[in-house]
Parts: sequence; C-alpha cells; structure tokens
Amino acid sequence: MPDEDFQQLHVSLEGRVQGVGFRYFVYDHAQAMGLSGWVRNRRDGSVEVHAEGRRASLDKFLSELRRGPRSSNVLGIHPTWKPATGEYSDFQILPTTS
Repeated sequence: MPDEDFQQLHVSLEGRVQGVGFRYFVYDHAQAMGLSGWVRNRRDGSVEVHAEGRRASLDKFLSELRRGPRSSNVLGIHPTWKPATGEYSDFQILPTTS
C-alpha cells in the first residue's frame, strides 16, 4: 500500500522570481526539508518547481516559496498536488526550459 502522506507538489511561480537567487533559495529549502525533485527557470520569466516528500514538509516548503528570497516578489503561485511517484533521489537545479 502506498504511503498517502508522501506527495508530489508541482508549482509555477510568477513575479520577480528570476535573477534574484530564487532557484538557490528553493534548492536550499528543499535540501533542508529532505525533499526530492527539481527547480528551473522558464523562458517566460516564471520559475517551475517539482518536489516530492512528506505532506507536512511540502506544506512548509510551499509557504517558503510564497515568501521567496528577500529580493524577490512573488505575485502568482500555482500549486498542483498528486501522489508521489518516487522517481527522484535528490533535489536538483535544472537548466532553463521553454
């Protein structure tokens, strides 16, 4: 039986989220919370995050994403929840995508 407390969170963030250390902020918080997945910039100026872990950790992580690093200004956040797949073993910063 799968662990229902283990979830997958996919988030798109808009605002002043590029050029302000946002990906490194996300990476540091994901590492500290024991999450796996990735973060990347998108060419449209948004940041995309895909993370898996315990629901309580992901809820706290989502709160940190809403806040962002000091020089950021998160204007839009679009989370999607699904059951975890377990496909990631660590958390990575991926190259920019379209």
